[in-house]
Amino acid sequence: MQGLVIKSTGSWYQVKTADSVVDCRIKGKFRIKGITTTNPLAVGDVVDFEMEPEQGTGVITTLRPRKNYIIRKAVNLSKQAQIIAANLDLAVLVVTLASPRTSLGFIDRFLVTAEAYDVPAVLIFNKLDLFSDEGLEILAEYQAIYQNIGYPCYSVSAKEGTHIDSIQELIKDKVTLFSGHSGVGKSSLINRLLPDLELRTHQISDWSDKGMHTTTFAEMFELPQGGYLIDTPGIRELGVIDIEKQELGHFFPEMRERMNQCRFNNCRHINEPGCAVLEAVENEGIALSRYDSYLSIYNGNDTRA
Repeated sequence: MQGLVIKSTGSWYQVKTADSVVDCRIKGKFRIKGITTTNPLAVGDVVDFEMEPEQGTGVITTLRPRKNYIIRKAVNLSKQAQIIAANLDLAVLVVTLASPRTSLGFIDRFLVTAEAYDVPAVLIFNKLDLFSDEGLEILAEYQAIYQNIGYPCYSVSAKEGTHIDSIQELIKDKVTLFSGHSGVGKSSLINRLLPDLELRTHQISDWSDKGMHTTTFAEMFELPQGGYLIDTPGIRELGVIDIEKQELGHFFPEMRERMNQCRFNNCRHINEPGCAVLEAVENEGIALSRYDSYLSIYNGNDTRA
């Protein structure tokens, strides 16, 4: 039998078929086929499974090829990777300018990961209801940085329901991953998109200005207008993984389009003469914040929140 992994709890997986949802575990040998991630399967995976006689549960035997996935470094010291979700049409990063603040570096690492694994990405700026006039100006500056290099940006208020209809249209008939720091209002936004879910939400912690985790496992939900939404635990850190230094610039669209203009084929875009990227940074053709993110990831300082 074939099905879609819609929930992962670590040791058990919920697999959806055309007419049922089956709790499945992994066949023993499955874990030792050179898989170096902390989770051999992820939400969004298509798998083959066999039913266990008289138990009503299944055993997953085969993972079907993935078209793409989003991956991050595990936060623990194992240096292993964790696949967040697979077979995506869209990756949405929910961000906030305050309470808590999402850094530009965090946004850039998410976008680099999406580029590297061939997942289209979108930014949703939440908590529009909290913005002062000055905040709206900063929001416009942030959005301009990303829209100018091809990333669609949306601004919403999950609390008040502002512009939710545009997000409904955006995710229609797609498999969409929702990600972001704890506390950015991701669960509140998903509750607006899927009111029947009633996901738990928490207030921002006063002492740390960071949210408390309300989602503990990745889970996929069917959308009434067609498609699926994948909710994931809040991410404090996002380590970029499996990207070679010489490849990194390819995952910054504004750098990628200028690379063939550099004097040297192996230009690192750091201090080389005749570098088209450095020239663009100097002329404000590339945002300084984006170039700073490039240097940070290049130098291995890539897990700051």
